[in-house]
Amino acid sequence: MSLFDKAVAAVTPHENQERRAEARAKANAAAESGDWLSQILDHHLQLEDAFAAVKSAADPASRTTALKKLGVLLTGHAIAEEAVVYPGLAQAGEKGHAEMGYTEQMAVKMQMAELEGMSPMSHEFASKLEHIRAAVAHHMFEEEGRWFLELKRKAPADVQARLTQRYQAEFDRYVGDQAMSRAPRETRSWLGDQPNA
Repeated sequence: MSLFDKAVAAVTPHENQERRAEARAKANAAAESGDWLSQILDHHLQLEDAFAAVKSAADPASRTTALKKLGVLLTGHAIAEEAVVYPGLAQAGEKGHAEMGYTEQMAVKMQMAELEGMSPMSHEFASKLEHIRAAVAHHMFEEEGRWFLELKRKAPADVQARLTQRYQAEFDRYVGDQAMSRAPRETRSWLGDQPNA
């Protein structure tokens, strides 16, 4: 494990399944059909599916293809949050959360670049993938459980509408038709959770 991986692991506590489910339920309750938060929650589920697809790929070609799909989705999601939602957080008085979001997503992008240079079926690849997945899961927990609930509470209706329109446009600009299908939000659990984690 690299020094960077150790630092990331030290600051990314692993929430248990119950706390994650609670955070996601609160976010689902705050989301409105088609709004920026519901879009983000859908993308979070797609990211969980994409991480699972990389992990379960049985051969180098399949794993490389799955990694490319994960990379497109992860980058498109990050770009949309960074261009629209994090500035909205800062404007709503949540500048610390916005800065943390930018920092965490930058770290994941750097780690994904390292992953692309590794042998896809190696133990090193699997270990790095899990570190990235855990960091992303923690990041989603923070967004769903606290950060985005504050933005939903503080931003007026016209700002909410603008966030929805702009988030969709930024995501579509990068991802386009490459978004993956997923199960409905309310029926999903967190990727990688173990029963008493």
